[in-house]
Amino acid sequence: MTPMPDAGSGREVVISLRGVRTLFGERVIHDGVDLDVYRGEVLALVGGSGSGKSTLLREMIMLHTPDGGSIRLFGTELVGIDEPNADALRCRLGVLFQQGALFSALTVLENVGLPLREHTELDDAMIDSLASIKIAQAGLPPAAAGLYPSELSGGMTKRAALARAMVLEPEILFLDEPTSGLDPTSAGLFDQLILKLKDLLGLTVLMVTHDLDSLWDVADRVAVLGDGRIQGIDSMRALSNSTQPHIREYFEGPRARGTRERKC
Repeated sequence: MTPMPDAGSGREVVISLRGVRTLFGERVIHDGVDLDVYRGEVLALVGGSGSGKSTLLREMIMLHTPDGGSIRLFGTELVGIDEPNADALRCRLGVLFQQGALFSALTVLENVGLPLREHTELDDAMIDSLASIKIAQAGLPPAAAGLYPSELSGGMTKRAALARAMVLEPEILFLDEPTSGLDPTSAGLFDQLILKLKDLLGLTVLMVTHDLDSLWDVADRVAVLGDGRIQGIDSMRALSNSTQPHIREYFEGPRARGTRERKC
């Protein structure tokens, strides 16, 4: 199916969630989540610990099935999708997991090239060439290609995982806590890299993050998840002035106040 423009904005919706419900045993994680993500935007998903942010991301990338509701990617319903159609959609997605999820026994070059080996019939030389291009785009030096994950710093691990996420030329890039574990300087450089790649490659980006600086610097819109639903969605500037309790908590405390003073 072809994605349809949103009736209100006229923009193309590439991810659409309606009434998503998720249960872990008797615990309700999502209780009617509605969300649209537009092509070409960076949308950040925030919420308190246990609010179900990463679970919602996993449902959008077909690693978990919700207990109710609808999730559509590019107009295709994910609930009940068969494996061939799921595989076709996965090739249009890139995912950076929180800890990088690199294979310890493979070099950076081999890790980045792995999706090409799984999903294409390219020969080894072409795969290595394409992987090297993505490694460079992620801001790693050529010498990093021969290193193993145990030899990488935290920032290099994130960049190597990002290179792997991009190697199939995805249309949507999913980022789960992309700056967690990084020092402020490295986190800022990673944010700049995301924006550069988004503009260069025309990516749509959905990221889960707790990093307020990333929210201000990278996100076009921010969706706040609480009590099982989206409590608000807007720009950081608009949300920073909200009086809604679930939203307000992200703008309390010394660090948050300082961030707001710098940006507003």
